Amino acid sequence: MNRCWALCAVLLCAAVFASGQASAPDKPLTPQEQALVAAEKSFVDAAKKGNVAFFKQILADDFSYVGSDGQLASRQERIDEFVGSHEDLLPYNMKVVTIGDNAGIVTYDVVVRVPPVEDQGPPPRYQHFSTVWARSGDAWKMKFQQMSVSHWGDW
Repeated sequence: MNRCWALCAVLLCAAVFASGQASAPDKPLTPQEQALVAAEKSFVDAAKKGNVAFFKQILADDFSYVGSDGQLASRQERIDEFVGSHEDLLPYNMKVVTIGDNAGIVTYDVVVRVPPVEDQGPPPRYQHFSTVWARSGDAWKMKFQQMSVSHWGDW
């Protein structure tokens, strides 16, 4: 009889432990978080099309950028990178961190599918993007973006 109770106690503890390990469902995004995700998705779409006009509109005047090579670039240098290019980006696992009512960070993983650059080879295929957005009037402006290599050697 004691073994039966001991077994029941062990099974109950295991069930409680297992239920505590289950991940909580994602909470719905706030309107600000939805706006930031939409802004980031519009960036990805524009990058796929090489839409330079979009970047001139969305990048803040003091925008700066750190590429996957660790080099810092200015607003104009980043715009110049998009002239004639089409980046095939597959974003996933997008998350938002709000910083007050007028700023936020969108961070996500990306599979980059672009052709190799002459004498340089392709960029790292798996990267992590982090973008800082700030509200300017009614619009969101991209203030900073950094691309970090997530996994080397997978071209």
